[in-house]
Amino acid sequence: MLDVKWIRDNKGAFIKGLTDRGFEASARATLNKILKLDEQRRAAIQKLQEAQSRRNAASKEIANAKASGDKAAAERLMDQVAAVKGAIQEGETEEKRLDEELRNLLATIPNTPAPDVPVGPDAGANVVVREVGKPKQFVLQPKQHFEIGEALGLMDFETAAKLSGARFVVLKGALARLERALVQFMLDLHTSEHGYTEVAPPLLVRTDTMFGTAQLPKFIDDQFKTRKPDTIDYKPFADELMKLGPRGIDEKYGGVIFNQSDPGPAMLLSYIPQAEDLSPDELPKIYLSLAYALGEHLREAQLDAWLIPTAEVPLTNLVREDIVDEAKLPMRVTAGTPCFRAEAGAAGKDTRGMIRQHQFDKVELVSITTPEKSAEEHERMTKCAETVLQKLELPYRVMVLSTGDMGFAAQKTYDIEVWLPGQGMYREISSCSNCSDFQARRMNARYRPTDSKQPRLVHTLNGSGVAVGRALIAVLENYQEEDGSVRIPDALKPYMGGLTEIAASASPIV
Repeated sequence: MLDVKWIRDNKGAFIKGLTDRGFEASARATLNKILKLDEQRRAAIQKLQEAQSRRNAASKEIANAKASGDKAAAERLMDQVAAVKGAIQEGETEEKRLDEELRNLLATIPNTPAPDVPVGPDAGANVVVREVGKPKQFVLQPKQHFEIGEALGLMDFETAAKLSGARFVVLKGALARLERALVQFMLDLHTSEHGYTEVAPPLLVRTDTMFGTAQLPKFIDDQFKTRKPDTIDYKPFADELMKLGPRGIDEKYGGVIFNQSDPGPAMLLSYIPQAEDLSPDELPKIYLSLAYALGEHLREAQLDAWLIPTAEVPLTNLVREDIVDEAKLPMRVTAGTPCFRAEAGAAGKDTRGMIRQHQFDKVELVSITTPEKSAEEHERMTKCAETVLQKLELPYRVMVLSTGDMGFAAQKTYDIEVWLPGQGMYREISSCSNCSDFQARRMNARYRPTDSKQPRLVHTLNGSGVAVGRALIAVLENYQEEDGSVRIPDALKPYMGGLTEIAASASPIV
């Protein structure tokens, strides 16, 4: 999320950044809307502070009047305080509304690109930084990975479709072991040689965790959401609400009631202060209705969870709402996890094989660092991911993505593309991004500089180190032999239990 103060002070840079990124809406119209909301919000804050100052001053005068025995003055001042309290409540409500509206708008705006990012509308403007390794020359036309895997009897898409639908696969025998070997190899490499700490994070996360790394709200259609069964017993819940009363309900559940678009609970709550006008039979019904309506919001806010689309989400959020000492930075963590993506925007793309699936494994790299070190850390992280392909002896190239092709939260991104001879092209296997303070502002993740008491926002970086399924594809296609077998790369042999090749007879199909 961008800093509204930076937007206010750098209007031209903001418009240029959005324009270069191909922002869907008009950059200037968006800027004007932000500035208007910000002005209204700051005016509401000033008005609220003035009312609070009047209340505080009047409270002191009341104490002095009581101490001097001037009851009339004390009562007059108490009436003034009561009126000011009403203004304060209105001011707090208005400030909260404007703050939420501004935050919701800022949440839809992408990060601005770094100055050295190539400007262009799409992948056609990406720039090759370097190419490493030369593609092997095959005597016969090389096969694609799914042709190799199915011929070996170890890659089963038909059974996976029966179990789960399209875009899933069942790997068997030596191919299942090869996938596991890739995960172990990458984690060992990154932890022993690159200084990353291995983490085993949750695969289910809360909505605010997904918001922190910018998967929500922009990319909600690409996510898988889970939901626990309804466990709310409404009768005791309604009894609890009756005991709390309107003020107590507002204090305990007000954030849930008034932060939702559905006005149901708030509307019902408006009837409760008129309890003296309701019959004894009607009042419990009102509270029971409120329990049902509020229960819907509680389930939505507290019981729903999301399957992670990448371990970037839980790993980056490790510093959420925290202040880290600068001495502990850079913080480098890695995890090998399943990842889940709905691929809503990929209809008709890569429907054959393992290139684009709903479930896949990935080894993720995340760095948390200071603003001064993030560019250097970005280069380092990219080299760490490259080392995986170098040790596997796979040809690849590194691309710097253009403004129109990089991700929503990224300030600058390097894509690593591995050569796939079966397709005769390079395909992405890793994406390493510097997100600057964009995610940190959404997570309220800060660090305390050694030379200052004032906390500052951290910079966050993430990268694939690398995508396991695509590494498996690359090994199959680059190490295939004319007889249909697949050689095991030297780097993976220690993890393969003595296997040096995968042949049709190596692992019988189940």
